[in-house]
Amino acid sequence: MYWKSIERKAVNERIDKALNKNANYHKNDMIGIPGTYLDRKEFYPDASFLKDAPFLRTLIANPNHIGCHTLKKPGSPIFQGTQAIEKELISICAEEVFAAEKDTVDGYVATGGTEANLEAMWIYRNYLKKEYQAELGQIGVLFSEDTHYSITKGCDLLQLNPFMLSVDKSTRQIETNNLQEQLKAAKKQGIKYFIVVLNVSTTMFGSVDDIDPITALLEQEQFIYKVHLDAAFGGFIYPFTNPNSIHNFKNEKISSVSIDGHKMLQTPYGTGVFLIRKGYMQYVTNTYAQYVPGLDYTICGSRSGANAVVIWMLLMNYGSEGWAIKMNELICRTDFLCNKLKALNIEYFRNPHLNIVTIKADQVSSDLAMKFELVADTYESRPMWWKIIVMDHVGYPVLTKFLEELKASLVG
Repeated sequence: MYWKSIERKAVNERIDKALNKNANYHKNDMIGIPGTYLDRKEFYPDASFLKDAPFLRTLIANPNHIGCHTLKKPGSPIFQGTQAIEKELISICAEEVFAAEKDTVDGYVATGGTEANLEAMWIYRNYLKKEYQAELGQIGVLFSEDTHYSITKGCDLLQLNPFMLSVDKSTRQIETNNLQEQLKAAKKQGIKYFIVVLNVSTTMFGSVDDIDPITALLEQEQFIYKVHLDAAFGGFIYPFTNPNSIHNFKNEKISSVSIDGHKMLQTPYGTGVFLIRKGYMQYVTNTYAQYVPGLDYTICGSRSGANAVVIWMLLMNYGSEGWAIKMNELICRTDFLCNKLKALNIEYFRNPHLNIVTIKADQVSSDLAMKFELVADTYESRPMWWKIIVMDHVGYPVLTKFLEELKASLVG
């Protein structure tokens, strides 16, 4: 896991070169493109501050990154400069962060983890239909009760059969007994194939699903399956804080991964990453998109090239070593919080490699939780858990203030 950091000046120059390789709405004779520059009354292409703001400069240049640029079939030559940056970004995420062999993974910058999860489900549904002649009623989706709601959304949109698995309330791991029961029930319903979604940090608990117990039972019961990792939250922290992680492409069971830049990487919303082993994007080729050079393979279609550029910028600013230092500092702050909670005999759940701490709701008053903007596991009924996430803005002073008020509430 290594990529070199680049000085801010060099990052700026690289993005300038990329933009110069793109066609320019202001300078080129472009009369067939269904897009244009941003409204000049609101966005000033010649504003002086833009020379030192490469993301904003790219945003205003308005490149369209429709399609998947890691495929052999070339995309639009109009925005080839910034598309090359996106292709480089996908390589870094796949090969340096998620341990893939060189040039073995395709992907694109999606609108976020939700779209990336839906893309994986869509691809595997079509793969099973084409390669195994699977019918919709024969395809199930396996996921834990702690999994993000995008998976049930995907089941609804793609007409797939959801199988939600219970978890152990102390470890948050999928209960194998329940998995066995669900697989038996699935067989009775005629399910022969599974799309398996495993978590690299669940939204509420930060739990990481074990892989081997799940795949072993699926193989024992002779199901055909594909595994997708939802690393929307954990993707830019867990690989850096757990060097022994097997949640990556070195593990032959894993076929795809989703990551969000707008969480740990602190990029703007709308900056997710979808990664999948080569040979699968073809199952969602939209042959009707013939006016798009290279066709389209994505859910969102047209998308801003600035979103790819800003993720690349952040990774280049830090380099792998700098990023690992930053993520491990968050782990130190989270350790501090957990040690103080232990001293107060507060019950909580936390994966030691992640920065999410989830406290039982009966140990924190609603007033205190609301004052510090803790997140509940539900807002539709009485919460059972409150969540703290130690992000960049959550320093020792605010943690200490919370702990002092928590202690005072316990004494009172």
